[in-house]
Amino acid sequence: MNLVIVGLNHNTSPVEIREKLSFPADAVGAPLKKLTSTYGLNEAVILSTCNRVEVLGITGDVEKGVRQIKRFLSDFHNIPLSHLDEHLYAHSGEDAVRHLFRVAAGLDSMVMGEPQILGQVKDSYGFAVEHSTAGIVVNKLFHKAFQAAKRVRTETKIGETALSVSFAAVELAKKIFGELSGKTAMLIGAGDMAELAARHLLSGGVREIMVANRTYEKAVELVSGFGGTAVMFKDFPRYLKNADIVIASTGATNFVIREEDVREVMKERKNMPMFFIDISVPRNIDPLVNNIDNAYVYDIDDLKGVVQANLKERAKEAEDAERIIAEEITNFYRWIKSLDVVPTIIALRRLCEEIRKQELQKAMNTLGDLSEKDRASIEAMSSAIVNKILHSPMTHLKKDSDKIEGDRYVDTVRKLFDIEDTAREAMKKANGDGE
Repeated sequence: MNLVIVGLNHNTSPVEIREKLSFPADAVGAPLKKLTSTYGLNEAVILSTCNRVEVLGITGDVEKGVRQIKRFLSDFHNIPLSHLDEHLYAHSGEDAVRHLFRVAAGLDSMVMGEPQILGQVKDSYGFAVEHSTAGIVVNKLFHKAFQAAKRVRTETKIGETALSVSFAAVELAKKIFGELSGKTAMLIGAGDMAELAARHLLSGGVREIMVANRTYEKAVELVSGFGGTAVMFKDFPRYLKNADIVIASTGATNFVIREEDVREVMKERKNMPMFFIDISVPRNIDPLVNNIDNAYVYDIDDLKGVVQANLKERAKEAEDAERIIAEEITNFYRWIKSLDVVPTIIALRRLCEEIRKQELQKAMNTLGDLSEKDRASIEAMSSAIVNKILHSPMTHLKKDSDKIEGDRYVDTVRKLFDIEDTAREAMKKANGDGE
């Protein structure tokens, strides 16, 4: 069993590449099943956010697993691998565990320490459970990732100084306008990012906020907290002329604001400046809007400069967080190695028990008529001999399972006693793959 992660993020690819590889949350079931049925992964998880797309797989062969995931990404999105390869990274083994733990803890985010990513990682795991592509290793791995993220939150202050993407978007709006007092903003989308953006806009002095969402009730619920205006999604283009700042964060897979729409709006506004901040992936605002005089579009990659100033402040907390991640990796690998040790111990004991019973039966047949007491004594003596012989090797296997030589001990025992097949069967049953 080998863990591999193949993907891309905000550091390795621009948003126009990331959006082409994104997976809508409501349609992730089919690609998950393809990974296990067609592309040979034993277990699979897809993590798709505005800043990353990653496929995590459990495979018998690392190199083959990486190739298969790359082929899957290329096939599923109908993009030649030659166009993707330069943007993709691959992690395996302990590096993959570290990567996942750091992602869950917000240490690999554009905004270091941001809390939203943990919820997104939990959702991705939930989809894998729902669609039966999460097995024993993924289950343990992700619960360890959640545990590591929780420790980072509670044992460091990295979350206290962290920005959010929404905060960065509002900071960008401040840089653009100088100040936000008297401005009107429109939020397209009413999810968590929109709610955070609304808070930051209000604290920045925005006069009025309009919220448009496909589910109108969610827009009403959001504005009820601050006295804004809810807008039917189909009607929001009519209200655009009133907005100085537009922040889009929906799950739409196409542009919801097109160039021709904004050209009409700008005429009505008599060319008063409008600033569009698109924090969605795939993008919601056509980048061609930038071609219109006094209309300015910024996407999520443009927020990088805003968050850089916060990095030094979080450097010390990040060091403590990395220490916690290292501890949790050790704990996880202790468990992983036990997956090999326990089936080996079971197989070794089963072999010895079979030999003991066979030889005991031969002895009983030779000895002839024995009392029940004598039979019980001989039975107990044979069991004691087996237990004493097995005590030392089993103790070492258990004690050294998390050390470098642990794997060597397991391999040696399996070869010496010819129990590789039996151990594999024991592992399948332990993983729930048996009868």
